[in-house]
Amino acid sequence: MVAMAMASLQSSMTSLSLSSNSFFGQSLSPIPLSPFLPGKTIEKKCLIVMKLNRWERKECKPNSLPVLHKLHVKVGDTVKVISGHEKGEIGEITKVLKHNSTVIVKDINLKTKHVKSREEGKPGEIITVEAPIHSSNVMLYSKEKDVASRVGHKVLDNGKRVRYLIKTGEIIDSAENWKKLKEANKKTAAT
Repeated sequence: MVAMAMASLQSSMTSLSLSSNSFFGQSLSPIPLSPFLPGKTIEKKCLIVMKLNRWERKECKPNSLPVLHKLHVKVGDTVKVISGHEKGEIGEITKVLKHNSTVIVKDINLKTKHVKSREEGKPGEIITVEAPIHSSNVMLYSKEKDVASRVGHKVLDNGKRVRYLIKTGEIIDSAENWKKLKEANKKTAAT
């Protein structure tokens, strides 16, 4: 009985061709169960599919690095939070996380964090940190006109491509704004 089952298994394995790439996702040939149930065959589908966990489903490039998404905001932009529990708050972007499309806004979305002591004799502490907000929940904001607006792109006469606020027409990527941002970065790096 066992010898007959082994013989039928060997015959079905020899008929299965593993050399071609067309094997993946194909159904296997019917396996006769004559030793167990005479005259009955069962069609068993065997789809080879890789199942990923929720946290592993990031879109990746061929070199396995995550795809970096283009965002409508940059570091130094003034934004208004348009959804969430901080709705209506206005702040400046301090950090952009492109792999998951989130931004960190200064003094907005503060969370408390319990930090263990690193050295002997130094106690642990509770600190407040700015948690990231998804970029779709913030909108560029004009301080002069007090209005939030979507961003547009246009090419200036000198050939430079800049971002501007659609509602007000205010150019965001001007040379003065970049100089102010660089000076602020130098001051923070010096301290």
